[in-house]
Amino acid sequence: MPEPIGRLEAIWQKRAHRGPMDALDAGELVAGQGLAGSVGRSTRRHVTIIEREVWDRMQEELQAAIPYSARRANLMISGIRLVETRDRVLRIGETLVRIGGHTTPCERMDEACDGLRARLAPDWGGGAFGQVIRGGTVRVGDRVEWALTSES
Repeated sequence: MPEPIGRLEAIWQKRAHRGPMDALDAGELVAGQGLAGSVGRSTRRHVTIIEREVWDRMQEELQAAIPYSARRANLMISGIRLVETRDRVLRIGETLVRIGGHTTPCERMDEACDGLRARLAPDWGGGAFGQVIRGGTVRVGDRVEWALTSES
């Protein structure tokens, strides 16, 4: 069975810790660093990624309209599952991101909607974090797919 092909649905930049998430049409992923202009990056956690399908399901289950930016992730994708993908390489447009693990939902999720943190905790519902191993410009609408190991 062929690997699924997805889409980059949104890009957010965080200017300050606990600050607002700015929606971007395009952003620069910098190898070894993360999304240019965004704070909160570390050597392991350059970018954070969420699945649109998971977020939509959470809204339905909680019967709440929760903005996508409330998850505070850098990238939102659709059509690709992130669960149990540690060490796989995701191609987003021309860039490559190695998945480092799942992102644990924090207390800010319950500030957005009571019960959201607990709902996101299982099965990588909070998304994933990764390291940018090949940088470049990403744009909303870019193709997202798993890269072949030899490309990374």
